[in-house]
Amino acid sequence: MAGPRIRTYHPDDRAALFDVCVRTGHDGGDAREVYPDQDLLPTIFLAPYLDLEPDLAFVLDRGDGTAVGYLVGTADTPAFAGRHRREYLPGVTGRYPKPSGPPATPTEEMLGVLHAPEDMVRPEVAGYPAHLHIDILPDHQRGGHGRALMTAYLAALAERAVPGVHLVMPTANRQARVFYDRLGFHDLGVEHPSVTYLARAV
Repeated sequence: MAGPRIRTYHPDDRAALFDVCVRTGHDGGDAREVYPDQDLLPTIFLAPYLDLEPDLAFVLDRGDGTAVGYLVGTADTPAFAGRHRREYLPGVTGRYPKPSGPPATPTEEMLGVLHAPEDMVRPEVAGYPAHLHIDILPDHQRGGHGRALMTAYLAALAERAVPGVHLVMPTANRQARVFYDRLGFHDLGVEHPSVTYLARAV
């Protein structure tokens, strides 16, 4: 078997990427015990990008065609949020309706995120219009693959003349913060109780 490599996304990767998303979706750890519906997190944080921005989806292939990590993103967050509302949400609201009141469970909290794509657009990130999500299975972390995924994505953004990129990460995930610091991301100083906003120039 050949070694791990970075490649572009193919629709056949979808199930494997959903699995990666779930197994890294709770502060970098396994979310399967937190969210009973195994498709919930991928529906929020992965599928919109695969459907709306497949050209900016990159896969870590372990060497035999199997995806064990990914980076997905958009070059234009305000435009993406608009398309999410118009084109993506109508296809998932039947299975995931908008909560009728304040969230009482982790699932309801995530449903609130799904139904509020406009929350992606904040004045603090205006100078960094792109944003991303990156996840790699634990067995394939610390091998330089995250940096390789980021390099491929940043190159694609540079080709589109995008000036900067931001991301939102759980503040509790200290390992991820070290990774982003090494890649030149800095804290935007957005006040939030549980997540941190980071950004860097392209």
